[in-house]
Amino acid sequence: MTSSPPPGQPESGANEMTTRFREVAERILDALLENSPEWASELGDHRFADRLSDHSADADTQRVATLADALAALDEIDDTLLAPADHVDLEMLRSRVSADLWRCTELRPHAWDPLEHLPGDAIYTLVARDGGLPAEERLRALAARCRAVPDHLDTARRRLDDGPGMPRVHVETAASRAEGLMAMLGEEVDALLETNPSLRGLVDPARHSALEALREHTTWLRERAESATADPRLGERHFAAQLWYTLDSELSPDTLLTRAESDLLGTEEEIAELAAEYDGKTRYPGQVRDVLDRIASEAATSSDTVRPLCEEALAHLRDRVAALDLVSVPEDPVRVIPMPEARRGVSVAYCDPPGPLGTRSSDPTLVAVAPPPADWPAERRASFYREYNGTMLRTLMVHEGMPGHALQLSRSAGYTGGTRVRHALRSGTFVEGWAVYAEEAVALRGWTASDSRDNLALRLIQLKMRLRVICNAILDVRTHTRTITESDALALLTERGHQEDGEAAGKWRRARLTSSQLSTYYTGQWEVSALVRDLTRTRTGAGTREIHDELLAHGSPPPRHLRTLLGL
Repeated sequence: MTSSPPPGQPESGANEMTTRFREVAERILDALLENSPEWASELGDHRFADRLSDHSADADTQRVATLADALAALDEIDDTLLAPADHVDLEMLRSRVSADLWRCTELRPHAWDPLEHLPGDAIYTLVARDGGLPAEERLRALAARCRAVPDHLDTARRRLDDGPGMPRVHVETAASRAEGLMAMLGEEVDALLETNPSLRGLVDPARHSALEALREHTTWLRERAESATADPRLGERHFAAQLWYTLDSELSPDTLLTRAESDLLGTEEEIAELAAEYDGKTRYPGQVRDVLDRIASEAATSSDTVRPLCEEALAHLRDRVAALDLVSVPEDPVRVIPMPEARRGVSVAYCDPPGPLGTRSSDPTLVAVAPPPADWPAERRASFYREYNGTMLRTLMVHEGMPGHALQLSRSAGYTGGTRVRHALRSGTFVEGWAVYAEEAVALRGWTASDSRDNLALRLIQLKMRLRVICNAILDVRTHTRTITESDALALLTERGHQEDGEAAGKWRRARLTSSQLSTYYTGQWEVSALVRDLTRTRTGAGTREIHDELLAHGSPPPRHLRTLLGL
């Protein structure tokens, strides 16, 4: 059941304004993709697979002109003549172009963030994925991108030297990632070359040139770490804008912070009650941490067991979600891999689906999990395995795999509409919000149908993850509005979020490396839960699977637009 369009809007897209909008949207999307070849490759569009993005000052000037022209073209569309689906595409595209224009003219990360210039994603998409591209074409594109690396990094150093200064945490992370990229250009490229040994003469000189350029760039970064004293925090004005564009919501930083701090109190009360039930004792100070430590000890992990446990959890979840009739489960393959070194340093895990603009090949969705850094001391490495114990890995695989990201993004890729906008542009608020909502949906129904104590442990760990989500938002706002110190941040994460020292240190690093992304989990879960509640109220007689299937049938639009599409 869907609602009818508002008065004055057509039932379908068959009118001149709709045709005009779709043509304009496709032209703008093509310009965005050509401007960012790495992003295009990630999405499965290989037309620009032999190029790297141009981050020179002249290219920035041209980029601003292109984005301004795109906004002007979208402003000429009469949105009152569009059907709801096209109207949502229009607003999503307008938001993306506006965000890109603001970042290019105001935030200007290419002038101070060395991570923006690394060609890791450009190489990764060709080496780690086939994306429907034959191996020979991947190797030829790889050689072309490798040949472009020296000039690309030379441009990066000029832009960064001329900029306002770099933050040390960005410089150190960029250097580590550059070293990881060098490793990727070794054995992994050799493995790809085994499919076409005749191209070694083309690829080897290009990758050796890229490796030499990366070594030079890494040395340059390491030499500047000590003098990289710029503040990584955006400040109130820039953070408010970044939050607005990321969430696609009018939620202000102050409102977000107030709501999160209130929910933190409520969730602390909820987990305390559940810990007492699990413990079989009346509540006492420190009980929550005692219980969580016991769960971690009983489900201990190590470097040899993390990946197998994740694989077992994913296999179990595919069957469990189907048995619960929670949501329709696609047959698309999902594979757990170690996170490539070139992508480490920000998060512990991520989900990498096949590009939605490419051909639907046998390429699996990849769930990447990062081990603790090799240079961590023994105690900090041990803290990682306490944090990511067996029960926590189950919750992590709900989030990254089933019925979280892997399932939702597979459903999103199957959406068909009048434009490619909803395939190219995904709302992080909806994507992360659904995954956090999925954690709770599974935990409330249990890991199995019989083991009540096992299910209670899963619910406790899910509530710990809920505390993490709330603390993420608090940390995000307070970091970038400069109202929290490192010691206060670590205390928030360890004492109220019950996180291990290693996890807390990593999150403090992530908060300074990113901005607004950490708020998508909390905001998204709040908005997705509200959508499910309201949809259930209006779809009388619909079951849980029908509700969830309808929610996931429209791609990955921002929740406020999904509300429109659902007629809520």
